[in-house]
Amino acid sequence: MANDGKQIGVIGLGLMGTAMTERLLDLGFGAVVWNRTREKAQPLVHRGARWCDNPIAECDRVVISLYSSDVVAQVIDAMQAGLHNGQILVDTTTGEPAQSVALGSRLAARSVAYLDAPISGSSDQTRRGEATVMVGGERTAFEACADLWPVLGKNVFHTGACGSASRMKLVSNLVLGLNRAALAEGLVFARAIGVEPAAALEVLKGSAAYSRAMDVKGRKMIDEDFSAQARLSQHLKDVRLMQCAAAEAGVSLPLTETHRALLEQAEAAGLGDLDNSAIIKVISRP
Repeated sequence: MANDGKQIGVIGLGLMGTAMTERLLDLGFGAVVWNRTREKAQPLVHRGARWCDNPIAECDRVVISLYSSDVVAQVIDAMQAGLHNGQILVDTTTGEPAQSVALGSRLAARSVAYLDAPISGSSDQTRRGEATVMVGGERTAFEACADLWPVLGKNVFHTGACGSASRMKLVSNLVLGLNRAALAEGLVFARAIGVEPAAALEVLKGSAAYSRAMDVKGRKMIDEDFSAQARLSQHLKDVRLMQCAAAEAGVSLPLTETHRALLEQAEAAGLGDLDNSAIIKVISRP
């Protein structure tokens, strides 16, 4: 059934989905939530969210935050009885661009607008409203969500047609991941040659070598605080998407190939569910 625009469906309550739902509640929206494991929704329900077995049936706008494009398609298929004319699905999943395009076409045939809208930033940055949102899809649907974008992020870019934001997110994540890996290697190198890592981080943040990864991950690496803001295995999934897209385009990504190998070593060592800053543990091994 239709509802006023302040009621937003949220499908997927992982780190990012939970952070977005908290933002919605803090900013006066109603959140109608669903997750594969219902118990994960309980803290949000206690804060004022409402559980629903099919938010797509109840909400005109639904934010989706799931692991992959395959999972998004499976969940939408399971809830498709709730699809209705004029609805907008905002998919923040970092997904496969071709699948985003295909899903957008399939939903358009049902008079449902689909926006691929991946978010660049950690769950903590999203919770603080500091993330960046890239949005692909029809301009009219994008403009219809003008009140929603400040909830999801500080910087919002409409990148073009459906699928364009998914491609842009892979570019963004490639650079971000390499910045993070370079920082980890730099801190390991600093310690090895007798430079205190905390002092190195301070100098790096004030130098031409600066990247925002230093603000977000530097202290975590030094303190070995690997509580998850964004899981290492999730980024490995994204890196594999980058490599598939690069292969289809006929280009090589040599630094990304090295990065993938490091992430796979970390995952094999049982670090996959830790924060992606845990890559320093692999780099620091003798």
